[in-house]
Amino acid sequence: MTTRMTLPKWFDAHTHLRQDALLSPIIKSQIDMGCYAILAMPNTKPPVAKVCKNDLGEYWSTEEYREKIQNAGGDKIDHVFTPLYLTKDTTTNMIKDGAKSGILTNIKYYPPHGTTNADHGMAMDDVLKTDVFKAMADNNVMLNIHGEEHGLKSTDYFDKDSTAEDIFYREKMTRLRDAHPNLKIACEHVTTKTAVDFVQTSGENIGATITPQHLLYTVGDLIMGLKYHLFCLPVLKFEQDRAALRDAITTASNTQFFAGTDSAAHTTKCTECGCAAGCFTGGIAPQLYAQAFEDSGMDLSRVDHELMFKNFLCFNGPDFYGIERSSETFTLTKSPQNVTTIPTDEGDITPLPLGLGQDTISWSIKL
Repeated sequence: MTTRMTLPKWFDAHTHLRQDALLSPIIKSQIDMGCYAILAMPNTKPPVAKVCKNDLGEYWSTEEYREKIQNAGGDKIDHVFTPLYLTKDTTTNMIKDGAKSGILTNIKYYPPHGTTNADHGMAMDDVLKTDVFKAMADNNVMLNIHGEEHGLKSTDYFDKDSTAEDIFYREKMTRLRDAHPNLKIACEHVTTKTAVDFVQTSGENIGATITPQHLLYTVGDLIMGLKYHLFCLPVLKFEQDRAALRDAITTASNTQFFAGTDSAAHTTKCTECGCAAGCFTGGIAPQLYAQAFEDSGMDLSRVDHELMFKNFLCFNGPDFYGIERSSETFTLTKSPQNVTTIPTDEGDITPLPLGLGQDTISWSIKL
């Protein structure tokens, strides 16, 4: 008997919509996989680092980036969150006024130079010396955080005993949480047991997104044959880390971990100076999450296992962000689906499975 799940439309709580010619096809890929809500990352060029169009500065604003998204097809999505990029120019007055206007709901922290277009980010030690996080907590603005330490030597950045994420969650996140206990924090694309443990011991004011690739693969999959389409930041980790992620999402009581794809399109993935960071899973993320649940030992034909999947994909994210769960549905079926490139005016986007030599996936979607 074929396994089939009819599910509420879901919230992708971390995705990259990019800009210009990529914006419309990427938005369509979000709609095509049943998203009714999205949180769009602000690491554009220029970054989304002011709130209103008329604010001073050469940055894009959250207001105008949201308009660009709406005009490129995002008007078909019920909830579009456009966080402010936290930079040296982020002020407490900006936060107070932005929250009061209703435009500012989220602020994104990037470690300096930690990922694509993250060169505007601030060191966490420097941000902690300001009143930015206090202003966010006081004005009910959520922090979305890329939790990795920056400026490390190679053996600290990635080693069998510790990584940039381990260090950040052990040293910086505990300080941040303890200094600002009322600040709501979404720990994005967590990849390590250290981060999972931090979230699980920090109360319901802190949640975390997990990507499909970090549930499906380990660093061994990346380096065995140097599969550059698997290169993303944070980089894939070890089996004990993947096991911790899988255990977190397959716990019946899970309310803190939810879907956030970190889907990131690149028309040129491998360049002369290195490999662009990001796995593109637009259009196919629910199918990959279903595969990840199965790889974790779940039988999605069972009612209790389907409920765990539904909590992770469809319920926990909206509940954490305080938006209504969707009343619309889509269907996942355990039957093969073809995967093809997505053409754009800037070149083709290659979905992750195709980049790994897989032109079919084991689950299919129908809206």
